[in-house]
Amino acid sequence: MQAGVVHGGIAFHSAPSTPPPVPRQLLGAPAHFTDRAAELAELDEELVENRREGTRMFAVLSGPGGVGKTALALHWAHTARDRFTDGQLYVDLAGFSGSDPVPPEDALGLFLRGLGVPSREVPVEIAEQSALYRSLTADKKLLVLLDNAYSAAQVRPLAPNSPSSAVLVTSRNRLTGLVAEGARLVDVGPLGNVSAVRLLTKVVGKRRVDDDPERAEALVDMCGGLPIAVRVAAARLASRPKWSVRKVVTELSDERSRLSMLSAPELSVQTTFDLSYRALRPTAAALYRRLALHPGQEFGAPVVASVLEKDASRASLEELVDGNLVESVGESRYRFHDLLRLHARNKAHTEDEVDERAHAVRRMVEWYLGGAMAADLVVTPHRRRQVYRFAAPLEDVPEFTDRESALAWLEEERQNLIACGRAAAEQGWWALAWQLSDALWPLLLHHKHYRDRLEVDRRGVDAARRWGNKDAEADMLKRLGMVCTTLGRFTEAEEHLRASVAVAEEVGDRRGSADAEEALALLHVAGGRLREAVGLFERLVRINRELGARRNLGLTLINLGKALTGLGRTDEALRALVEATEQFRDLEPPDPYNQARVVVAQAAVHLRVDDLPLADRTARSALEALSALGSKQGMAESHHLLAESAERQGNTEEAAEHWQRALRLYTDIGSSKADGIAQRLHVDDGPQPPAHGG
Repeated sequence: MQAGVVHGGIAFHSAPSTPPPVPRQLLGAPAHFTDRAAELAELDEELVENRREGTRMFAVLSGPGGVGKTALALHWAHTARDRFTDGQLYVDLAGFSGSDPVPPEDALGLFLRGLGVPSREVPVEIAEQSALYRSLTADKKLLVLLDNAYSAAQVRPLAPNSPSSAVLVTSRNRLTGLVAEGARLVDVGPLGNVSAVRLLTKVVGKRRVDDDPERAEALVDMCGGLPIAVRVAAARLASRPKWSVRKVVTELSDERSRLSMLSAPELSVQTTFDLSYRALRPTAAALYRRLALHPGQEFGAPVVASVLEKDASRASLEELVDGNLVESVGESRYRFHDLLRLHARNKAHTEDEVDERAHAVRRMVEWYLGGAMAADLVVTPHRRRQVYRFAAPLEDVPEFTDRESALAWLEEERQNLIACGRAAAEQGWWALAWQLSDALWPLLLHHKHYRDRLEVDRRGVDAARRWGNKDAEADMLKRLGMVCTTLGRFTEAEEHLRASVAVAEEVGDRRGSADAEEALALLHVAGGRLREAVGLFERLVRINRELGARRNLGLTLINLGKALTGLGRTDEALRALVEATEQFRDLEPPDPYNQARVVVAQAAVHLRVDDLPLADRTARSALEALSALGSKQGMAESHHLLAESAERQGNTEEAAEHWQRALRLYTDIGSSKADGIAQRLHVDDGPQPPAHGG
């Protein structure tokens, strides 16, 4: 025997005639590996960069359970193994296996034996094991794959220091400690639909997928692109040759049983998620369950404090992100993978009482209402509101100092606010459901979103009636009538508006009745009944003077001026608009939006009397003010006027540009005026290319 390595005074021997075998410990390459071009390229790039710099490659593949991290790691390792002439080491560290993770000393023993150290000569203490491992691997070209790691501490002793080695780690945790030490983090997410269908095809065969491609896409969509789920669904099809894709889609259509259906004896989505869940600390597990009840798809960090104590919520949210149970989709925005949300909801239903779940939902819904109310007060400070008493004080509700930030927040949270309204109605919290409809008014006023507005206003009417609040009912009936007018549903609009007038009169609300009649007059304008509209506007001017309602008087004068312009009574229109300007001038707080609307109406008068230079100057002034306010409706109207003026002056190129801008803006807000402009452009210039930009 001849001494090979001396460590700690101990000589480790090997026979010169029988050198230790080169370790080839990798598991087989995955049979149905699909795509992952971006992740593979990132690993290749990391290897090339490290070779160029003469440093060890160290990469952490992180993602939720079942996303295909091990398959990706094995596929890359097999394609790259020829670059590592001293072999490949592999160990499953069992970080999320349902049993205790493999201790580093056990994994080191496995590696040392694989490198030729006889079992009897493997040190007992981890410090000696690590030192021997470093000595044996110091100059080797080794690829080390550490699968299913739980923590950075479990990984560190297993990483050789050789600059020509590579370490590949897979983990459901992000192992930020390793990243801080120089490891490259590679996020592994679900497959896109095309790739997921390709994986399905590899398992069940091309013919069955081609027979029903739409349902094949629906199937992988129900699996959320998660490879483990696609493989289970595919296995069900492959083992039952007579089944159609439609049958499995039907089985999975019920969300309540979807996770249990995506389970096989040795491949279970439910079990995979359960293992990740069990690894959470109690507060993080509670947050996981509660956030799954969030009404919308995405959420921001501040709402988390509404369902968990503030300091604990931040740490627990980070734990969920680090564990890949919640995905970060922006600097402070998060969401669940669809199947993980189902899993978390199931946990909430089995581990939390009904009252606990309802309390969590109410806290989140009221948090959104608090934010929307704060934004509403900044954007539309003058309007009347119903009082709402929150169940408990709110944490981290946003504050706004200007209209732009308030509207931006409402736009960002629009889908969540709408979803919260649905959730409140489902729970029978009718006052809360109505308030959520009401608080969206400033966003719907400025950004329109007419299709959303139909849903919001209809729910508001229903909520007010179930709440038993006549004032709230009259207000929401008026809004519903207004949006129906805009969408050209005149019969429905008139029905709602007359009902609003009747309800307001029933409770003696003269202000509410006048507002509904104003909307009725606007319906007359939209229907071409201008004389009838002018008569009603003139009556409302008198009522608003009697009520001392300056802002409402200003609004009515704008509408009167526009109707008079339509009748060609331009001198009267200008007088009405001048008075409207006076009504808005000294309001406190100011109302810049309606001041700008007066300017738009004045530009229309100048255009009507063919004073084109003045019409241009006035419309451009309005456009500037409304652009600053972010009002797409007002901007569209300004471009509309500028287009007509340019056409009359023979500036066809300038006119076309304004028509295109008006078309884009009207289309963005879902206005019926877009159809007329699109038809006009089509007739004048032939088919138009899709409009982009602003």
